[in-house]
Amino acid sequence: MTSPSEPLPDPLPTDADAVPMTTPTHPAHDQRPERVMVIVAHPDDADFGPAATVAAWVQAGSVAHLVCCTSGDAGGEDPRADPLELARTRETEQRAAAAIVGYEAVTFLHRPDGALENDLPLREQLVRLIRTFKPDAVLAMDPTVLIHDEGYIQHTDHRASAIAACDAVYPAARNPMAFPHLAINEGLDAHVVKWMYLFWTDRPTVWIDTSKTVGVKIAALREHRSQIKKPDELEARIREWAREGGAKIGTDAADGFRIIDLG
Repeated sequence: MTSPSEPLPDPLPTDADAVPMTTPTHPAHDQRPERVMVIVAHPDDADFGPAATVAAWVQAGSVAHLVCCTSGDAGGEDPRADPLELARTRETEQRAAAAIVGYEAVTFLHRPDGALENDLPLREQLVRLIRTFKPDAVLAMDPTVLIHDEGYIQHTDHRASAIAACDAVYPAARNPMAFPHLAINEGLDAHVVKWMYLFWTDRPTVWIDTSKTVGVKIAALREHRSQIKKPDELEARIREWAREGGAKIGTDAADGFRIIDLG
């Protein structure tokens, strides 16, 4: 029993008092870009990131292109492993995963894993791809996040690919005088990307319903066998994270993004 000197415990909530976990706090974001480019550092980043959203958009008619700045040649546990062989393995895994998600194409830029830099050559590669594919939206990681609210440090390659994507989108891709040889010699005129969707952000502003495609994301992740040793445990975590996002908009699953309107 509670002694008279101790505060009485709060009464148990009744059904009338309870607030459902799925009560939406935001409207679902239903904008769908027709042409989508995803720019990441490594194979598997896009599948851990916005794969369910991209799959939903592709199923609704969008065309998507995936760009991996590196081939993940440093993503292993054995220091004696051949990095070129690992790169080949990871590219094969990413192509298989991309086919599941529905990407039209995958491009690997073959930058060094663990040493990616937001330099002019990388930005030129990205601008060339943007002006060639002409996406309405570019998806990349949030470059402002160094240490996530959850407490983990964002990989240096993630940060480099994210800021390079932003710099390539604005101002370089839309600036006719940025890399002018692309227009003069290759016919790649300036292109305006209308939106950026930043994922792995601590400041999401929109949530996209992925209830029908979270399974696609999980299937894509299972293709990364060199990286994922306990796929069933990972699936449970992915579904839990998706449910947390879905609770924001009252659905079973959702991805959160910080959206930048550049139109």
